[in-house]
Amino acid sequence: MMSKVISLLLLYIEVQNKIIVYLMGALLGKNSLRKYLDKPVNKPYRPLQVDQLPIIKVPEKLNYLTLLQEYLDKHGKPLKPVKRHKNSKVKVPNTLSCPRCNAPHIYLYDNNGGKGQFKCKVCSANFNFKNFYSKAAIIKCPHCNKSLEKIKERKDFYIYKCKNDDCSFYQRNLATMSSEEKKLFNEKPHEFKVRYIYRHFNFEYKPLAKSSPVLSDVDISRIYASPHTLGLILTYHVNYGISARKTAALMNDVHNLKISHQTVLNYADAVAKTIKPFVDHYPYVLSNSFCGDETYIKVNGKWHYLFFFFDSVKKIILSYPISPNRDTLSAVRALDQVLMKLKDIPDDLRFIVDGNPIYVLAQHFFAQHGVFFDINQVIGLTNEDPVSKEYRPLKQIIERLNRTFKGNYRATNGFNSDEGSVSFVTLFVAYFNFLRPHAALEKRVPVVIPELASLPHMPARWSKLIELSQEFILEQQSA
Repeated sequence: MMSKVISLLLLYIEVQNKIIVYLMGALLGKNSLRKYLDKPVNKPYRPLQVDQLPIIKVPEKLNYLTLLQEYLDKHGKPLKPVKRHKNSKVKVPNTLSCPRCNAPHIYLYDNNGGKGQFKCKVCSANFNFKNFYSKAAIIKCPHCNKSLEKIKERKDFYIYKCKNDDCSFYQRNLATMSSEEKKLFNEKPHEFKVRYIYRHFNFEYKPLAKSSPVLSDVDISRIYASPHTLGLILTYHVNYGISARKTAALMNDVHNLKISHQTVLNYADAVAKTIKPFVDHYPYVLSNSFCGDETYIKVNGKWHYLFFFFDSVKKIILSYPISPNRDTLSAVRALDQVLMKLKDIPDDLRFIVDGNPIYVLAQHFFAQHGVFFDINQVIGLTNEDPVSKEYRPLKQIIERLNRTFKGNYRATNGFNSDEGSVSFVTLFVAYFNFLRPHAALEKRVPVVIPELASLPHMPARWSKLIELSQEFILEQQSA
């Protein structure tokens, strides 16, 4: 009897819980439906194959005035406009001009009996309203030299495919199929990649540049706390990963300084915006081996992605953008923050990443802009391929970095704004690069600055780092 009562009570509680969750979602929004200890979705990456770059043919552009002058110099007389027949039924529109040399309509004539093709008397170009020369570039298959056809539009790129059945790439892939694969291909052709594919990215390549920073609402030079007090707050909050509330309590209980947790956050935001240009544009001495990975942080109750790229030899964090999306554009930005710190792109530059296909797409994007490097993907948890076996130790380095960051981040319980997340990560990177001794470097910091190394304790080093950052900003503003 008692067991039945308990079962009914548990069922009643479960129904009540569902009703409460539904009402909270309806009143407060869908984010309230998430459990308190929810976890990011972990799905395996779909395999991605990126083909070689296509043949890109840029149509030649001429100037009809130059061509007319050359004709005059060569023949001793000017080139006459087209003489049209009075009874001609085909008329060239007055607004039409040659897409190759920009010659006006008086030098153009119908070339195929009114079916839409025209010919320029100045440059001898044949064209129609959907002409070759008006395109910025013609994209052709590198295997059969046929023009590619756009088949899909994605968020960050367009997909082009070679649909030529006689293409050597297509025929070779068909020939290498087993009998079972051919049977499956006839039933489900979409599960096989047999044709040449090219992805044209629709966002611009704009490398990061040194610019004036966004100043904080809090002026560090006018705060009531002394430089030593500010250094103490940063030491507790950043170095030891203590939350803002506990940092405020610690300052009160240990140092008898009454400040609020919001003041701690305001100071951290002001310092982060001051030192960010110094951290991003410091002349690091780097190797040619970098590893990268994404980790999760919460912003406004939603999971965001923090992209860390790290010099695996020098132990220096070089890239740390935060994005709500784990997409190709985010990977491009993360890699670009590394490339901008290199004086020259070495021939043997390589990045070690996981199996996420966005890095391969980013590599393809940079190759289209003349920047070449290797992507080595360590896939899964076991060494099932030679690349994973060779580079897994480097991948584990970035995993340890993620764990170190999580130890500092855990006390924050997420952020209420994008600015707050950027400020916290910036302070962590500054601490990791310039202030934190590293065991693999014989207890030295990754970036040794003599002005910091000579100081006796951490609060003084934070104060000096802020001073160096302010001097850097003044130099950039006066340049």
